[in-house]
Amino acid sequence: MDNKKLIKAAIDTLQYSYAPYSDFKVAAALVTSEDEVYTGCNIENASYTPTNCAERTAFFKAVSEGKRKFKAIAIVGGKSGILDHYCAPCGVCRQVMMEFCDPETFIVLLAKSEEEYKTYTLKELLPEGFGPVDLGKESNL
Repeated sequence: MDNKKLIKAAIDTLQYSYAPYSDFKVAAALVTSEDEVYTGCNIENASYTPTNCAERTAFFKAVSEGKRKFKAIAIVGGKSGILDHYCAPCGVCRQVMMEFCDPETFIVLLAKSEEEYKTYTLKELLPEGFGPVDLGKESNL
């Protein structure tokens, strides 16, 4: 999947963000090993703790439909949905990525636009990450 197309899918999903408390809107587009795209947005809650991030929304949608292998995710976000800086995934989202992705090859795109983006591997964003291998599992991949 082309990076720009993945970023565009994330940008197009930003409109669905439900962020009435923080007004910080985030969206993500996740691509599977079969080049299927699953999108997600952040969904806030008045009691805050049940709030779900855009990245986890995309992962949970894909996993709930039987997908377990992923190549990349594009993430966009900003106050009032204005993409004026790069929006990195929180620690919890990085941990979810660690559960389902190879940290050496999974790509995380942080974008301000289809043309302006940074590319990282999951390992760069979560060095020494804790995953299935640490619990004696060869891999969930």
